[in-house]
Amino acid sequence: MATAALMAGGAAIAQGAEPDGDWQTINRDAASTRYSPLTDINRANVAGLKEAWRYPIRGFNTATPLVADSVMYFPAGGRVVALDAVSGKEKWSFDVPKAESGPPRNASTRGVSYWPGDRDTPPRILFMAGNLLIALDAASGTPVAGFGQGGMVDVGVPYGGTPSIGGDVAVIGAATLENPQGVAGNPRAFDIRTGRKLWEFQTVPKKGERFNETWGNGWKNRSGANMWATSAPIDVERGIVVLPISGPAANYWGGDRPGDNLFANSLVAVDLKTGEYKWHFQTVHHDLWDTDIPSAGPLIDAKVDGRRQPVIAHVGKAARFFVLNRETGKPALPVEERPVLAGDVPGEYYSPTQPFPVKTPPLARVKLTYDDLVTAEDTSPAHAAACVAMWRKAGGYLNFGPFTPFYLHRDGAPPRSTIQLPGGTGGVNWGGMAADPHSGIVYANVQSTSLVGWVEMKDSTESYSFDANDTNQLYDRASVDGKGPFFTFSAPLSGEYDEKGRAVGPSLPCYKPPWAQLTAVDANTGEVKWAVPLGMYEELPEGRQVLGNAGNAGPTVTAGGLVFVGATNDKRFRAFDAETGRELWETALGGNANANPMTYRGSDGKQYVAINAGGTIMTYSLSS
Repeated sequence: MATAALMAGGAAIAQGAEPDGDWQTINRDAASTRYSPLTDINRANVAGLKEAWRYPIRGFNTATPLVADSVMYFPAGGRVVALDAVSGKEKWSFDVPKAESGPPRNASTRGVSYWPGDRDTPPRILFMAGNLLIALDAASGTPVAGFGQGGMVDVGVPYGGTPSIGGDVAVIGAATLENPQGVAGNPRAFDIRTGRKLWEFQTVPKKGERFNETWGNGWKNRSGANMWATSAPIDVERGIVVLPISGPAANYWGGDRPGDNLFANSLVAVDLKTGEYKWHFQTVHHDLWDTDIPSAGPLIDAKVDGRRQPVIAHVGKAARFFVLNRETGKPALPVEERPVLAGDVPGEYYSPTQPFPVKTPPLARVKLTYDDLVTAEDTSPAHAAACVAMWRKAGGYLNFGPFTPFYLHRDGAPPRSTIQLPGGTGGVNWGGMAADPHSGIVYANVQSTSLVGWVEMKDSTESYSFDANDTNQLYDRASVDGKGPFFTFSAPLSGEYDEKGRAVGPSLPCYKPPWAQLTAVDANTGEVKWAVPLGMYEELPEGRQVLGNAGNAGPTVTAGGLVFVGATNDKRFRAFDAETGRELWETALGGNANANPMTYRGSDGKQYVAINAGGTIMTYSLSS
């Protein structure tokens, strides 16, 4: 397939010339732009969208459907299904092979991948099912006989994302746990025609390899530092794939891994066919905050200071906006190393500096004082009072801006609590961003979440966290609420707890809103164009319900001037004006659409918009 350049005043991109009406990867194209050139549905008529058809998945997942040649493909628990994209009628269904032991084996909950084939080879559907990479004939849903063993390849380490496809290469990540020692989290690549393994990239360099010294002696048998992101963007023209590598294990203590810990928390560009290292950019040195890279970002061209260059735009869990030249990995918009505070945990290593974008401010809340707490007017008197009580119980929360460390708490000492902002699922999570390659504007769902607590010496060998089951680390995270890293500064709107200490009714953050925003940033300049609250709380009085209530999914942008986004916890699907951020359309759903939306053209010539909402594929089109 030929490569075409989409050119316009602000930016451009080279991407595969898939049909305009198709949506062939979970991010539409190999460059991960999530940009559709369709314009039938636009600012002027989007208010007329009506439900076209729906299809129950029979099991919750967060997958984005694919459409090629008016056929929709997606995972449905233990099946992969193909539907007529106009009527929703099932064309075929493939049952994932049962595992010999243990729980049932399901298709990845993130989605499937489409390979268009060529003159001699018909299109294929590729997907992950635990540690199996499976290839199906797209027309029939039968396993491809010439791929691995009966259409399946055991890749060793399971992966919960989707194969990223460029040419004849499929790139996958690794779903390792957060144990300091264990299985390597190395991304790997396979030949789409045969299933043959092509390469494996070592994310924790071994002795004698480049950057091994950034781990001290902690590189041996080191796990974590994996690519758990759902996909990796591919520059097909240059033959480069950009791997988003997450943080090292353990998440909150790194005394056994002194140094910057490359390639953890890094975007790493490698040769698509060989896996050869090209460049890296580390977003966090020696991560102690679990600030993973859940998505790499879109590949576009930006015009910076009058010079056009190919870039990747990236925002991760720390909500910092980086624009890098994707040929070199050097910042296209300036980045500077700034001093940050050190903590006091014995034996810990603290990086003296961290990278900060110069032109773009943090896209989420990063600071907090007592004056930033919610008031009764923001939420409710009961909620505000419960928040003050939490503040006092924790001894006040320490926060000195980005990279505030979690300080040591000794047994029996008064509370000394840090609040991390954003924390946990904050910033931009696995849903990633969408980008208009013509304007260079990038769109993201950005969350201002929190984590609270301290670091303490472990009093047992048992894990403090569900995502680490085999750890010998000396220290781990806890708080006034108990052991574990996942406590937040939030309180029930009712101000009440049950006999087990659980919130009665919804819990809301304890600092002033907005708590989630749909945000537009210009990759050419770093300027924030607009940001609007995303998601509402119907429990609040009318007029102050839209405070930001979103999950981890992201948006999609179209040439019709629209940004579509579900992502919210209020069972809504919305469309916004891409230029101004004004909401233009909203519809209620049967469940939360914590999945990325997509749009396509059916065989009837109509444009459709689809989203996975609470286990049901919902599709919409303009009234006839």
